[in-house]
Amino acid sequence: MARFHIIIPAAGVGNRMETAIPKQYLPLCGKPTISHSIQTFFACPRIASIHIALSPEDYFWRNLTLDANSRLHLHFSGGDSRAETVLNTLEAIRTQVEDDDWILVHDAARPGLTIALLNDLLDAIQDDAVGGLLALPLADTLKQSNADARVLNTIPRELLWQAQTPQMFRYALLKDALASFNGTPTDEAQAVEALGLQPKLVVGSLRNMKITYPQDIALMELLLQQQ
Repeated sequence: MARFHIIIPAAGVGNRMETAIPKQYLPLCGKPTISHSIQTFFACPRIASIHIALSPEDYFWRNLTLDANSRLHLHFSGGDSRAETVLNTLEAIRTQVEDDDWILVHDAARPGLTIALLNDLLDAIQDDAVGGLLALPLADTLKQSNADARVLNTIPRELLWQAQTPQMFRYALLKDALASFNGTPTDEAQAVEALGLQPKLVVGSLRNMKITYPQDIALMELLLQQQ
């Protein structure tokens, strides 16, 4: 039976946060941001292994000693982009997974994932021929602008979704999609789409937002405190 494995790319520096440390390590409700989603994965017995993809210069985890039987594994496999980091990590875990195992890639700065959302994704995708991702249907009106920040037109929001993570694909498919992509995909789904495939969208949650700007930390704390 295919198993579920997590990859968390955590090699980024988070320039838009304007902080001295990467946003995945910013304190959130008393612990580093990244630890919230790791805790969620640990709490789900369906997850076989959790792989943190770090920058070679990362010293946050450097001195951490892991138990030999731990489901958590550290890889100093960070690349110049998210896609390169994920691909490097797929190479690093080659001997630990099967081609038809599921790989779930989750943003390090997306701490609001719940076990219920994770199980929704696993249940919806585990028998799918392609794979899929959590996403939210867009609620706001979209405007396209020109270089002077003037509205050019309004974009219909029907059938538009905001991608979230985890994004879930079979090991062999994801590795092939990332290795063969012409350029740098913004997420794993885009790389799979380039193969002519159509990933399935599974309804996510506002709570599963990505921390991008300084004000997001305060909002995320409120959401977590409501749990």
